[in-house]
Amino acid sequence: MKSAFKTVKERQADAFDAMKAEFGYKAKLAAPRLVKVVVSATTGRSKDKNRNEMVMGRIAKITGQKPSLRAAKKSIAAFKLREGDKIGVAVTLRGARMMGFLDKFFNVAIPRTRDFRGYDKKSIDEMGNLTLGVKEQTIFPEVADEDIKDLFGLAVTIVTTAKNKAEASRFFDIIGVPTKK
Repeated sequence: MKSAFKTVKERQADAFDAMKAEFGYKAKLAAPRLVKVVVSATTGRSKDKNRNEMVMGRIAKITGQKPSLRAAKKSIAAFKLREGDKIGVAVTLRGARMMGFLDKFFNVAIPRTRDFRGYDKKSIDEMGNLTLGVKEQTIFPEVADEDIKDLFGLAVTIVTTAKNKAEASRFFDIIGVPTKK
């Protein structure tokens, strides 16, 4: 029995048909498609190893893949930050994990966000990628309510093969990214 719910993968397959006349595509590979999703968070403290591990554990639960620590690119004396200090966490999702994460993100996590009215289309960059901010990791069902001592935000970057902002905007509408009207 088929459900009325369409996954991101099915919507991506429909993108060619929906965009063919508007952008003049002749082949399916000319239409935009998803390449990867990067989920990242900053821990902010290089000395606190427990915070780094806590953030890594939560992102691993949310994405289903172990994240890697990211180092500071340059030293900033005012923040007591040295080049090479571990201050961030990131994970790159591709294939089935990417599709599963996006389905969960668009259909489960975002509706749980308080006072959410949609993402702004200005979040799409000139190369056709979309970066979305999440204020709290608690919107994901994998994060238990007992673990809410330390809240942190996430950045979710969706990378596509879109050639410009107009193509990307239409593609994100088709795959179901909730945007402001």
